[in-house]
Amino acid sequence: MALKRFSVLDLLGLNLKEHDSLDLRCICGRRGLVRDITIPDLNRPGLALSGFYDSFAYQRVQLFGRGEVAYLNKIIAEGRTETIQQLFSYQLPCCIFTHSLEPPQAFIDMAEETGCPVLQTGLESSEFSSRLLRIMSNIFAPKISIHGVLVEVYGLGILILGDSGVGKSETALELIERGHRLVADDVVEISCVNGNVLIGQGANKIIGHHMEIRGLGIINITQLYGVGSIRERKEVQIVAKLEEWDANKVYDRLGTEALTMEILGVQVPKLEIPVKPGRNVPIILETAAMNERLKSMGYFSAKEFNQNVLKWIETDSARAPYYSVDDSY
Repeated sequence: MALKRFSVLDLLGLNLKEHDSLDLRCICGRRGLVRDITIPDLNRPGLALSGFYDSFAYQRVQLFGRGEVAYLNKIIAEGRTETIQQLFSYQLPCCIFTHSLEPPQAFIDMAEETGCPVLQTGLESSEFSSRLLRIMSNIFAPKISIHGVLVEVYGLGILILGDSGVGKSETALELIERGHRLVADDVVEISCVNGNVLIGQGANKIIGHHMEIRGLGIINITQLYGVGSIRERKEVQIVAKLEEWDANKVYDRLGTEALTMEILGVQVPKLEIPVKPGRNVPIILETAAMNERLKSMGYFSAKEFNQNVLKWIETDSARAPYYSVDDSY
């Protein structure tokens, strides 16, 4: 359950793109706009309006579609407003009417009396539900800030980690020069959406898409390379940890060991890349991205190589150099 502080007024004030627009406006109950939305979910109060309030999810946003409005008009016409009064006895975050439907006047009066905000949208119920749930899942998603660089390479999000001065920004700059895109530099804010998807973006919008290069200073990637070299957010699919070359450390040379890193409870494939003069780290990351795409298509180069070697060992041509003609068993 999410516990992020997010009010109805914040919901109305969201600056969303056209395909995510909620088209919300307040009809009444403006003094209740400060009420908090604590659960990123919706509730259709059809059962509650019929008088069944057991396990009523009053903490959620209450959504009224054509069916609920038709039933409201019916019970108000029959003078049965007790269930509506009971509805407003709960501390509802807000009520939202879809299809630009107008709530009955009796409903508006009770909402004003209790200070419950009533909103209206021109969207259909299903479309509004999907948009609102998608937006709130992002808002209420658990977040963490990580020191690193997030880039998009061949469509895959690669989070570059490492100690300060190891060359993270310089590696990202070379990748941008090769036509790939920068998401965030220095501080990456990662949120876990739907429990299994990690979305990374810049933690600070003011310094977004700027990079600090030692000896050069702050550079604006958008101005230097154009808007095609950046993007606002990207799923984190690979973690590449850069580290100083250690001659005493045994590095993976086959690629059969599947290393992972846990971020917000999600396991992400991890690469440990030793850095030393002469190693072209950007091209290693490009190859890693393409190799990861092959893995997602079911082709694992290291495993196939290992299987081919084992098959070759079992053949006569592999055993022949080790046995003379006179050896018999």
